[in-house]
Amino acid sequence: MLGRGISGQTSPQTLLRFRQDVVDLKPKVVIINIGINDIAENTGDYMQEYTLANYKSMIEIAKANNIKVILASVMPAAAFPWRKEIKDVPSKGIALNEGIKQLAKQYNLVYLDYFTPLKDERNGLSKEMAEDGVHPTIACYKIMEKLAKEAIAKALK
Repeated sequence: MLGRGISGQTSPQTLLRFRQDVVDLKPKVVIINIGINDIAENTGDYMQEYTLANYKSMIEIAKANNIKVILASVMPAAAFPWRKEIKDVPSKGIALNEGIKQLAKQYNLVYLDYFTPLKDERNGLSKEMAEDGVHPTIACYKIMEKLAKEAIAKALK
């Protein structure tokens, strides 16, 4: 496995580097796990339909290059410590995950649900899973790794 995620990046930034960071490496499978930084408005106002459009573009590019695609849910987040003014973070994450799940169904792709097994009672991440409530700890990454390996095995069948 090779991780190409860049902390803080949003879906349009990921789409811009998708060819060099995914297609040019010729992987058998790619896990697309983006969107939480879109909700955090790291590069501008959040609009779910734009995030999902970026997902569609990456799906289509990957499929055109015979790369199997796994769509991962966004991670749970109750709030963003660096953007306290953003409200309703959990509901935005849940809504985006529904959209991602629908794309997985539409394109007949594996859906990797990180949200459900990692969420706490606030639909965020506990201190054990993310000290700041957003960025995963080693314990969280271990759970994510297990889930990712299961999804990869399913996608490669």
